[in-house]
Amino acid sequence: MRINRALRIGVGAIALALTAATAAACGGGDSKTALDNAKDGKLTIGIKFDQPGLGLRNKDGSYSGFDIEVAKYVAGKLGVKPESITFKEAPSGQRETLIENGQVDYIVATYSINDKRKEKVDFAGPYYIAGQSLLVKADNSSINGPDDLKGKKVCSVKGSTPAQNIEKNYPDTQLQTNDTYSLCLEGLSAGSYDAVTTDDIILAGYAAQSAGSYKVVGKPFTTENYGIGVKKGDKELRDKVNDAIEAMIADGSWKKAFDTTVGASGYQAPTPPTVNRY
Repeated sequence: MRINRALRIGVGAIALALTAATAAACGGGDSKTALDNAKDGKLTIGIKFDQPGLGLRNKDGSYSGFDIEVAKYVAGKLGVKPESITFKEAPSGQRETLIENGQVDYIVATYSINDKRKEKVDFAGPYYIAGQSLLVKADNSSINGPDDLKGKKVCSVKGSTPAQNIEKNYPDTQLQTNDTYSLCLEGLSAGSYDAVTTDDIILAGYAAQSAGSYKVVGKPFTTENYGIGVKKGDKELRDKVNDAIEAMIADGSWKKAFDTTVGASGYQAPTPPTVNRY
């Protein structure tokens, strides 16, 4: 009996130890915030890897684009140097999860602010205002706007605002979704899709990358406020990021970043937005 009782106590102690270890591994009270990481001089930032002019991983492993410049400027205001930033790919359908799980400190990835997303994450910004448009092959004359999409095969990205908009407001369209816009572009080139839809600034980058192959058609038919996604409830981080966006606009760095990235395609810089402090 005494041996059995001792065994029970020992097993119980082991179980408690394992529970404590599991809690710690899952990020129990010792988990660091984004600002804690910034104080340590390092940040992990979510970006797109496949959007020319905005967020692109180059063949040499470097990163370029307007979102990259915004991400680096904000990091600098938080005390982190560019060489101490780890960029992590943030596909549209995974952005909330990456923030919620602490896999990134914040996300700058053509991330449209909307009420559904705000249920899971907070936003600073906007730092840019875009609008949904359409990309077609250069010789396509049958699609000139969203009213021409009936029966057409249109590609967008899973979990993206443009895909949701097409599904909701243009139900006669044959919407196809992929994990990335680069896959949509491959399908458009191969003739599998009639058009690709996302924000005009993203499409302009793709058109510029393959000059003569594609064209952006029609006027933008939505308004997309690009925000920087942060962990839900992290007001201190959100406020500091908002301060950084305002400073970037005020000191001319915002326009300079735009002109040297997206502007290289001939796309003119619009008037900078007013930070809304959501």
